[in-house]
Amino acid sequence: MDEAPARFTIVPDDYHVPYAGTAEDGRKFFLSDELFDQGSGYVGLYLWKADGTFDEVRVDKVARAEGLPPGQAASAGADEVVAARLAELGKYVLEPIEVEPFTKVVDGVTFGWVVDQFEGEYSINIEPGDFIAYYEPWDGLGYDT
Repeated sequence: MDEAPARFTIVPDDYHVPYAGTAEDGRKFFLSDELFDQGSGYVGLYLWKADGTFDEVRVDKVARAEGLPPGQAASAGADEVVAARLAELGKYVLEPIEVEPFTKVVDGVTFGWVVDQFEGEYSINIEPGDFIAYYEPWDGLGYDT
């Protein structure tokens, strides 16, 4: 592939992507409580407009699960925060979404989906934490952790 991907698909699953889909207002969303950076944990709600263009990020700083190695993702156990963020979506549908990568700095931490290239191969990695990496064909059916 000669060009960085303009869009990629996120497919909900039972591993690192439990919440991806379409909100009641038509916006696309991805919600995670596994985001982390330098000992801090976050619940992040990433929102795109109905056409898949970036809209906004909503972030809550939460405690990081104790005893985890520095680079390992795990649920922060912030169930109440996750439930509150899901409630903000209204009636939502968990389903594959096709969206554009983006980054947004919040309180000095980069959140979003970063396009990167290594040895000629593009990837799209979640931040903070870099625990999900999508590759071509960008269909969301598989990712590296």
